[in-house]
Amino acid sequence: MDEMEEELKCPVCGSFYREPLILPCSHNLCQACARNILVQTPEAESPQSRRASGVSDYDYLDLDKMSLYSEADSGYGSYGGFASAPTTPCQKSPNGVRVFPPAAPPPPHLPPAGLAPVPRNACLTCPQCHRSLILDERGLRGFPKNRVLEGVIDRYQQSKAAALRCQLCEKAPKEATVMCEQCDVFYCEPCRLRCHPPRGPLAKHRLVPPAQGRVSRRLSPRKISTCTDHELENHSMYCVQCKMPVCYQCLEEGKHSSHEVKALGAMWKLHKSQLSQALNGLSDRAKEAKEFLVQLRNMVQQIQVPYQPARETNPQQENSVEFEACLVAQCDALIDALNRRKAQLLSRVNKEHEHKLKVVRDQISHCTVKLRQTTGLMEYCLEVIKENDPSGFLQISDALIRRVHLTEDQWGKGTLTPRMTTDFDLNLDSAPLLQSIHQLDFVQMKVSLIHRAQRSGTTASSPVPAPPILQLEECCTHNNSATLSWKQPPLSTVQVEGYILELDDGNGGQFREVYVGKETMCTVDGLHFNSTYSARVKAFNKTGVSQYSKTLVLQTSEGCNFETQSAPYSQLVDIKKLVAVAWFSFDPGSAHSDILFSNDNLTVTCNSYDDRVVLGKTGFSKGLHYWELSIDRYDNHPDPAFGVARVDVLKDVMLGKDDKAWAMYVDNNRSWFMHNNSHTNRTEGGITKGATVGVLLDLTRRTLTFSINEDQQGPVAFENMEGLFFPAVSLNRNVQVTLHTGLPVPEFYTSRASMQ
Repeated sequence: MDEMEEELKCPVCGSFYREPLILPCSHNLCQACARNILVQTPEAESPQSRRASGVSDYDYLDLDKMSLYSEADSGYGSYGGFASAPTTPCQKSPNGVRVFPPAAPPPPHLPPAGLAPVPRNACLTCPQCHRSLILDERGLRGFPKNRVLEGVIDRYQQSKAAALRCQLCEKAPKEATVMCEQCDVFYCEPCRLRCHPPRGPLAKHRLVPPAQGRVSRRLSPRKISTCTDHELENHSMYCVQCKMPVCYQCLEEGKHSSHEVKALGAMWKLHKSQLSQALNGLSDRAKEAKEFLVQLRNMVQQIQVPYQPARETNPQQENSVEFEACLVAQCDALIDALNRRKAQLLSRVNKEHEHKLKVVRDQISHCTVKLRQTTGLMEYCLEVIKENDPSGFLQISDALIRRVHLTEDQWGKGTLTPRMTTDFDLNLDSAPLLQSIHQLDFVQMKVSLIHRAQRSGTTASSPVPAPPILQLEECCTHNNSATLSWKQPPLSTVQVEGYILELDDGNGGQFREVYVGKETMCTVDGLHFNSTYSARVKAFNKTGVSQYSKTLVLQTSEGCNFETQSAPYSQLVDIKKLVAVAWFSFDPGSAHSDILFSNDNLTVTCNSYDDRVVLGKTGFSKGLHYWELSIDRYDNHPDPAFGVARVDVLKDVMLGKDDKAWAMYVDNNRSWFMHNNSHTNRTEGGITKGATVGVLLDLTRRTLTFSINEDQQGPVAFENMEGLFFPAVSLNRNVQVTLHTGLPVPEFYTSRASMQ
């Protein structure tokens, strides 16, 4: 039950709930903590003054459903529903939840905090979801008490306490000796003599041993729930539309006249059944998570097995004494070169080893935290089911059922799939080197063998495969990717075990392997725009690698022009990518889990009040690129951000808060440029529904520029942009945007470029 303890602690004080209240958002607060974080609103913005001006309470509350706080903020904020609400620095509770600082202590003449009247026009902000709530004339009494949570905490604390302690000792409570059933208090012997003498009215009280008192307290019926509007009436029915217990007087007053009302006991049993069914699915997920953790830990043990490369053997060759010294020096030079290459390869193996361990350990840590939270929620729900208070149970059952389903859905988003395999996908291609070693010989001996073969009229057959043939009709390019296809010659009889596809860096540099396998088609992604690439392919088997004599050149930008030339590979394909514009969409694979996609991944929004980041599918490292984002929905004045980012940018904070993003964030009046949480160049002009934000990335001049409705925002936003950048957006549930790509460069930029 240790995991359940987080469910039982107040997000403000970090201690177990004391007299918990149920807020309309289904979260809980201690009554004292709720009073401490109350904020008095301006008189001009009170519900009474708004009614006088013709604005209904419904409109007022609807405007104030949420505040602008989030973990990505700078630490200050204001209530969304007030025109001039006070700004208050945020603090963090022991649980890490952001809350307001405690209110100033009341004057001495006021009653204690639990009885003190709530200030007029008071407002309460939930520290967990940041929803702002306006209190009516009843104040905190308008929120029902969570007696089910009190019962669960009582049982939890009793299960943890080895011995019952006196409740009246000021320091170091002593072990209790008796309990008064009437006072419901545990006493040690000194405190009983001092505070509960056996005389006067106290003589009639019944004192029992502590253990018996614990049992009697557990078995004693709890106080019957009363209506928050009619404190003398007990709950007897349940309103399905309002999702709350009601009394008969509420029904007589007509508050729920058009609502569906059912018996309290029947709805109690129904919701218990629904919660139990939801827990069955979550329990299965928790069981799978435990098995998944065992699998991950086994993977760690397998990955930690040290990699033992094969030991190389050097053939011994003998020759005459006069050539021995020269031969040894030449072979030693080859061995030194091989050892240097061996050290480089081992370094790559070690990096792969450390990378695999880091990925799996990070996944273990993440899964362990999620499993602990899931187990805590399950234990808390099971304790809630044990409660016999229908009214109290129904007050929290809907929220618990939603949490259980949401937690179960989070387990189903690929979290139980290993992000890394235990296999090392590093296959050493030693065939070319072995073939070269076998061909290592004295020049005179080679010449004599050739002459001998020419004189006999015979040639030795080669066991290596024949060169593959690139199928030009199936090779194509799209955006920054290229698809290549090849096949073996029809008359080739040598067995082929696989192929090696190599690509250069787009600038005529060295070739690198991009594919090794048995397939005869491969698509290479992530190429630079407006670059010329050279690709080549070769076949191999156990004997060696194919050797070629002719090369075929294909330039897709100028049609199919063929020419032959000598090269170590049989076919060389030059892919000249002259793409004027880029077409792309948002990438669901790298986005935060709260991002919602539609319209073929061109439209995004979010289901969270906090800012979440989504990237585009295409990365840019060269050329000039421009795209736009239209604002489809803009509610409650949020601060969306638009720009570019690295692939490893933080996904759970506003774009530009870390050093991996360059962005412009805007509200309805102004815009700012932000990088690494540093704000620069505030400009006038914000966004509304229907506005268009333009992003122009010029990697030739290494600049980033923004526009709103085709008006450039300030000067160049960022300079010295180098590397690989992905289009990026951060937004919350109040914003929806649609991406438009394949657009020409705007006029304000082309005219400026022509003047330079």
